[in-house]
Order: sequence, then structure tokens, then C-alpha cells
Amino acid sequence: MAVSDIQKKSLPTRTLTATLYWLKQLTQLWSLKTLTDLPDRLKNIWQQLMGSYWFIPTACVLIGILLAPLLVTIDQHFDRKTVRDLSFAFTGDDDAARAIMTTIAGAVLGVAGTTFSITIAVLSMASSQFGPRLLRNFLTDTSNQLVLGAFIGTFSYSLLVLKSIHKHDVDFGVPQLAVTFAIIMAIICALLLVYFIQHMVHAIQASHVIQGASNEAIRNINYWYHDHCDLQHQRDIDLAQPDIEHYQTWATTPIYAPLSGYLQQIYIESLMTLALDYGGIIKLHTNLGDFVTNKNVIGYFYQRPANHPSLLQKTKTSHLAIMPSAPDGLFWQRLATCIHIERRSSHSNDISYSLGQMTEIAVRALSPGINDPKTAVNCVQSLTTCLSVMIRRQPPSPYHFYTPPSENADSNKDDANTSTEQHRVAILSVITKTPTISDFIDTSLGEVRRYATSDLMVLKALCQALTNLNYARVNDAQRQILLHELKLIERTGEENLSYSELIADLLAMTQQAGYFINSEDSKFQYFEYVSEFAAHIRQTLKTE
Repeated sequence: MAVSDIQKKSLPTRTLTATLYWLKQLTQLWSLKTLTDLPDRLKNIWQQLMGSYWFIPTACVLIGILLAPLLVTIDQHFDRKTVRDLSFAFTGDDDAARAIMTTIAGAVLGVAGTTFSITIAVLSMASSQFGPRLLRNFLTDTSNQLVLGAFIGTFSYSLLVLKSIHKHDVDFGVPQLAVTFAIIMAIICALLLVYFIQHMVHAIQASHVIQGASNEAIRNINYWYHDHCDLQHQRDIDLAQPDIEHYQTWATTPIYAPLSGYLQQIYIESLMTLALDYGGIIKLHTNLGDFVTNKNVIGYFYQRPANHPSLLQKTKTSHLAIMPSAPDGLFWQRLATCIHIERRSSHSNDISYSLGQMTEIAVRALSPGINDPKTAVNCVQSLTTCLSVMIRRQPPSPYHFYTPPSENADSNKDDANTSTEQHRVAILSVITKTPTISDFIDTSLGEVRRYATSDLMVLKALCQALTNLNYARVNDAQRQILLHELKLIERTGEENLSYSELIADLLAMTQQAGYFINSEDSKFQYFEYVSEFAAHIRQTLKTE
């Protein structure tokens, strides 16, 4: 029976061959600029580390392990008379030092177990009351991690200092400075325990949880939305209008998801480089937070025709032109590094994820088991704050252009500016899916409306939210979105409220809100809903 060539090779040879193969692949990927978005990739890794509960406590343990031998070494070279002159320094013998270090190590370890038990109890309560999506906010709380890290770091430090205490030599066997530092850390840990209890009591309050989710949503909105319109980007869109209108007629290749999971990150710079190298346009039909299935279509690659004008433009290397080519095996390898997919939904710059946290709190507050409409109203108000910021700002553009660097960078500044304005080259490379304000309103306020069908308080809060958003609208399309949502609230109340008086009250408010939104000078007026009964009482008081 013949032996195959692979079996003939020895184990070291096969191992060396496999190692060289993977090193070659890694070198290829690096040289092909798949790590163009290195700052974003490092930021993503840092967010994952901070999102874990072990990172900061582990760092504190390592600090304690490093501090113990360092302070003991300093003790051996320090003047002992100077230490005795310090009123707060430890000057006892080895038995006292050993007793103190043993007490500190045992006490902080017990307190660390207590804090961990309190944290688990709070997480259990938060999961049932606010939803499992909010657990990450508690786990990533830096204050909790620092408190736990201080306890176990002090414990590891005390053990190592205890090991260095020797009985045979009192002068040099007792690390006085190290013991003094342990006493200081024990006092700090006692204060941290008081702070931890106060912090946890404050953290489980619904208002604090809602405010934290709102702040995270505002940060994500500031990341994607801008205060001013990018005029240069608009010019690039105008110049690329022929490509925008005709790219769907080019040769098309479906783009498949490399694995199943939630789309967490899209590295635009790497996608632009990939599209440029293959002479085409990458269009994604999925957005951050969307669930994708393995080998399902998530976008398309449109290959430019051979006679396309942009193929004649030069890249950074003056002798290298952009040549179209069909996707190959290396294309799919590079594409897998341009998007980040995880099995579970986690924190990212996704606005929908942040808004969904407040929506989940509101939906759970409206459940029969909790029945807390006030919390739902607070969530609606926080959602209104976030949506008003989005309405006022410039939404992100779905078009992303590659701009080759100027070849005349060494010329004077005036000539360079003139050349940039006259001969600017912007090649359309990537088209992403960007949710509209209508999508965000439907998945936030609309989701609350669907669960608050029989709660007049929450439905009226939604009407008030739409009138508040009207102050932020900048065009008539946004007015139509608000009126459409207002109509749905009115329909919900008509079909689900129990009493005719409640239905009449809601219809009166939606009617007044509709008049207010349709008014041309509504931004300069104050909206206040006055029911028919309240208006009658006011009129009666005036006549009397």
C-alpha cells in the first residue's frame, strides 16, 4: 500500500510547512492593507476588555503582585531611623507585622466575597426588572470593578508581603514601609466598601438606569450625526451621480456573511481599500446590530466596466492604475476582516442598540408583572431627548469615497488648494445602509406604543413626545412622520381603551397635537393640552 506524500513527511516538517503557510497568509493580509482601520480595531478590542468583568480586577491583582517585592526591596535599602520618625509608619516587630498582614488579607478577602454577592443579587434583580440587555451596563460599571480590584489586589499584596516577614532579623526582616502601605490600603478598602454600598443603591434606581442608557445613546448619536453638512462630500456625491444612477447595471457578485451572528462593526476604510483594489463598489444591505445568517446575502459587489472613466485615475503609486477584477479567494478572506460579527449582540456604536435599552425598560415596565407606567413615561421622555438631537443634525451619508492623495504635495499651499478644488478625484467605493429617523421613531416610540395599547398615561406621553419633536424638525418630511405616528396613537386608543371618556380624552389631545404640528409657526408657540372638562372649569372660575 503506497504511502501518501503527506504521511512520508515527518511531524517537524509538516509543522514548519503549516507555520510558514499561515505566516505567508498573515503577511499577505497585512500588506494588502486590511488593517487600515487600526485605531477603530484597537478601540473595539479595548471596549471588549472593558466590557468584561475580569479585566480591571486582574490588572489590580498584577499591580499588587508587582508592588509587594518593589516595596520590600525599597525597605531593605531605606534608612530605618527615618521610618521610626514617621508618626504614621509601622514600627512593630515581626509578630505584630505578621498579625496585621494576616488580618488584612483575611478581612479584604471576606469583604471581596461580600461585594461579589451583592453584585450578583443586583444583577439578578436588574435582569428581571430592566431586562437582560441592561446587564452589560452593570457589568461594565468601572466603579464596581475598581472596588473589587482594590480588595483582591490588597489581598494578593498582603500575602506576598507576609511571605517576606522573617523572624531571625528584626531590623531587616520586617518590611516596615510595605506593612505601612498595607495598613493604608486596608483603610482605603473600608472606605471603598461604604462607597460601594451607596453606589449600588443608587445604581439600581430606574431613573439612574434610564439616564445611563440615554447618555450612551447620545454618545453614539454624536459619533454618527454631525452639526453641519459636509459641503465637500455633497460635491463628491454630485460628481459621482453617474455611478450612483448606473452601478446596479454593472456585473454583480453577491456578498455572503462569513458566519452567523450580529453585525457589530463595519470597517469602512478597509472596505474602501478592498473595493478600490478590485475596481468596483461594495454595497451592504445590513446595518450595525442586524442578525445575519451564515452564507446569506448581505450585500453585493458591483464591478466597473473596463471602459469606466474612474479606472483611468491614478492611485498613490503613480504607475499603478485601478484595474477591475472579479472577486477571488483572497477577496473573501479580506472581506471577512472588514466586518466584525459576534454570536451575541454586544456593545458597539449602534444607535438602535442604545435606544433599544430604553425601549426594553419601558416595555417591561408596562408588563402586568411590574405595572409601572411612570417608568415607561420616563423612558419616553429620554427617547424624545435622543430623537430630537438626531432630527436637528445631519444624518450620516451612505456613500463613501476614496480620495487619492495629491501627487503635488510638495508644491506651495495656494497652488495645492487650487489644484484640489479643480482636480479633486473622489471614487465611489462603498455604499452602506443608514437607518432614517422614521426607522428610529418606529423602533423606539412605536415599540412603546404597541405595548401601551390600554394605558392612557403612556399614550398621552407619546403625544406629548411628538409635539416636543416638532420643535426639532427641519423639513416637511419629518412633519409627515410625526403626523403618521400621531395617527397610529389615535388608532391605538380608539381600539383598546376601555371607557369612552378615556377615548374622547385621547382623541382631543391627538387633535390638538395635530393642529399644533401642522401649524406653520408652531416652533414659536407653547403646546399645552387642555381637556374639555378642564377648559369648562377654567371658564367657570373666570365667570365667578
